[in-house]
Amino acid sequence: MITVLVFGDIFGKPGRRAVAAALPDLQASHQPDFIIGNAENLAGGRGVNRKLFQEMRNLGFDAMTTGNHVWDNKDILNFIDQEERLLRPANLPTTAEMKCPGRGYTIVHKGEKKIFLVNLMGRVFMDDIDCPFQAANRIIAEAPSHMPILVDMHCDATSEKYAMGWHLAGRTAAMWGTHSHVQTADERVLPGGTAYITDLGMSGSFDSVIGLMPEPVIKKFITRRSHGYHMAKENPGVGGVVIKIGHNNKALSIERFRYSVDGGHLAEGDLE
Repeated sequence: MITVLVFGDIFGKPGRRAVAAALPDLQASHQPDFIIGNAENLAGGRGVNRKLFQEMRNLGFDAMTTGNHVWDNKDILNFIDQEERLLRPANLPTTAEMKCPGRGYTIVHKGEKKIFLVNLMGRVFMDDIDCPFQAANRIIAEAPSHMPILVDMHCDATSEKYAMGWHLAGRTAAMWGTHSHVQTADERVLPGGTAYITDLGMSGSFDSVIGLMPEPVIKKFITRRSHGYHMAKENPGVGGVVIKIGHNNKALSIERFRYSVDGGHLAEGDLE
């Protein structure tokens, strides 16, 4: 059996602190073989850099996915081509003349256990990129048959995530959604043995609007003008799932978690 601990979007320093505070108990309770997280908001809520990716690796993360903010921090271009455990969406456009940096899937192994991790991104309300459904078909056809396939579907529309879940049902061990930062309560094992949840939620400030201080966001909704970008720090917490996979590379269970943590609080101005 393989146990995988998966965190939703980790938002800035509040998210990183919350994950660091929660990990010891989660590891003791579930004994995960692999720890996965979404890294596209690691650096101040926008993108990821080498330093913070390594910080998460030092905490015990085996691999990390991204999404539409993957290129927001330009430092990623200095290391993503060499870093096999940091993924960008596999269906970003690429040509022979203008190759997309990085990779959209990878094999992650620890001892004799291996998983095949895939990162996809949706198109509804997002960028006009290559079709994630066709990309999934192509990648799964080429994937090794002797290890479980796990997919992060980073997209906005819940319908697109659920469509991908049914598209992959029985073909992958798991598919989880990221991007909305709001955890859904629809975790289940789909027919054929695919663990599914529409969105993992986020790790970061729970007293926020998807990681940001509420007041400037409210003012923007009212005035339609920007009132600044201010990361929230109060009430840090974590969100994600624990997935158990059997010897036939099919999911046995998926368990959701979301809770505030002690030890993740920040001093005034201590945000990155």
